Amino acid sequence: MKKQIVSVLAAMCLTAAVATPSFAEMTVSTDGSTSMEKVIGSLGEAFSNKYDDVTFTYNPTGSGSGITAAEEGRCDIGLSSRALKADEAKTLDGATLALDGIVVVVNPANKVNDLSIDQIAKIFKGEVTSWKDVGGADNPIVLIGREAGSGTRDGFETITNTKDACKYRQELTSTGDVMTVVSKNENAIGYISLASMNDKVKGVTVEGVAATEPTIADGSYKIQRPFVLVTKKGAKLSEGAQKFIDFAFSDEAKPILIKAGVVPVAKK
Repeated sequence: MKKQIVSVLAAMCLTAAVATPSFAEMTVSTDGSTSMEKVIGSLGEAFSNKYDDVTFTYNPTGSGSGITAAEEGRCDIGLSSRALKADEAKTLDGATLALDGIVVVVNPANKVNDLSIDQIAKIFKGEVTSWKDVGGADNPIVLIGREAGSGTRDGFETITNTKDACKYRQELTSTGDVMTVVSKNENAIGYISLASMNDKVKGVTVEGVAATEPTIADGSYKIQRPFVLVTKKGAKLSEGAQKFIDFAFSDEAKPILIKAGVVPVAKK
């Protein structure tokens, strides 16, 4: 009898081993935009609580790196805070998860509260070099930007028509670094994701419109861009990755996205 029970247990274990998905199939690896950190962190936490059999990871490397990682198969889902370019779209699929405002930020001590897109462009191109010329103190403007390959930089420069023309004093590798530098320099100006805003810096209105979820949704705030989930075209997603994408676009995820400061977009 004892021998028979052992045999039955062994058979049960073998069956379980065959039925259980492999570790790779139940892991979701994401890589890319640092601006999406709050959004992906919130979604990842909720997703992990819902599916405790799936391991979720996020590697904040920047949009360009995330797109490359998805292309090369080094992650399940790339994260981009800009739309895919035409050549990238030949081999990759991009699904817009949400819309995010790019906030032009200054030090809280700065008296300037509003700028036009034309003024912003002239400032970042080095054509306006003193705060006094836009209603501030007689101090030199210090330009802070993101590194080449940043989705935030690409979105900002595209919308303000300053691509490859900005005269940055510093080019930083994350949203957090931009906030830190601007918060410590009264003459600095930079740009960050609305989803990352805090009281360390002050967001200026753009042509009288503040960056908020409603103004992004209705298009009245002009400096905005998409948050995109990037996958390899034609490649079958792992079970875990498909679960995450389905969750990210579900009604359940919408309040999580809104709380993270972005505007959810229906999956197309």
